[in-house]
Amino acid sequence: MAESRPALAVDIGGTKLAAGLVEPAGRVLAWSVVPTPSGLDAEQLWRTLDALISDVLAGVDPAELAGCGCGCGGPMEWPSGVVSPLNIPAWRDFPLRGRLAERLGIPVRVHNDAICLVAGEHWRGAGRGRGNVLGMVVSTGVGGGLVLDGRLVAGASGNAGHIGHVVVDPDTGPPCGCGGRGCAEAIARGPALVAWAQSEGWRPDQSDATARDLAADGALGHPVGVAAMRRAGRALGIAIASATCLCDLEVVSVGGGLSQAGPLLFGPLEEALRAHARLGFARRVSVVPALLGQSAGLVGAAALIFAADRYWSGD
Repeated sequence: MAESRPALAVDIGGTKLAAGLVEPAGRVLAWSVVPTPSGLDAEQLWRTLDALISDVLAGVDPAELAGCGCGCGGPMEWPSGVVSPLNIPAWRDFPLRGRLAERLGIPVRVHNDAICLVAGEHWRGAGRGRGNVLGMVVSTGVGGGLVLDGRLVAGASGNAGHIGHVVVDPDTGPPCGCGGRGCAEAIARGPALVAWAQSEGWRPDQSDATARDLAADGALGHPVGVAAMRRAGRALGIAIASATCLCDLEVVSVGGGLSQAGPLLFGPLEEALRAHARLGFARRVSVVPALLGQSAGLVGAAALIFAADRYWSGD
């Protein structure tokens, strides 16, 4: 008998915490979101997430749910769901899966947030009907997940698809939080773009300036805003070219806050991709904004419960 109960879906990133109820067909029934707070310790951040979940579950008995799927920034120990997100310093070796299971009393599955994005986009979004899809989150960090031959690829440790740490500028690129240099994430993540733009004279004294502000100014023609989006697009395009040649991709679906910059980002991304993906099969790849928009991570987290045959191999 097909599952009819909704699932709780949770999406944890460096910019926002989101939770929602998702039906078996992938429709988000209700959801709530809060900014990811900074300056908290591990338990304070957990209490913030717990309050968000309580808000979404108001009037709902967790025992009536099909389960809980959760995407969280990486890296993590998988499938145990012990997380150490680069862009959430409060959590180091935090037992997220165990804490959610204790809180809810139902089956819980935790994967990388970008892996959840690709699961959502392959299940119900831009990659539907395609066998080979890369999903990317471009926001506070740059993450990725892979579906190859119609199934999610977890990799040896559950961290396959970390395209943000493909090196695109090893000689002059900035240091990365992973310890390397010139990674796509070090260049294209939102806070890095803001820091670069401010060093170039854009809003130099505004400590609360964001990548959204930068993209908005770029859309109005501000030269540093335009240059910053070009900088990000070039890094992402080179990384996607490498991934496409390695994995023979059909679709790359790009989500996350920075993806909302539109042509300002996707134009230079396409230019760099076409300059570097020169083999015939690689030229066929299509790069598109996430069709599910900002709900892609929640839908993908639910896919860990409702389409586990394709997107979960951790139990």
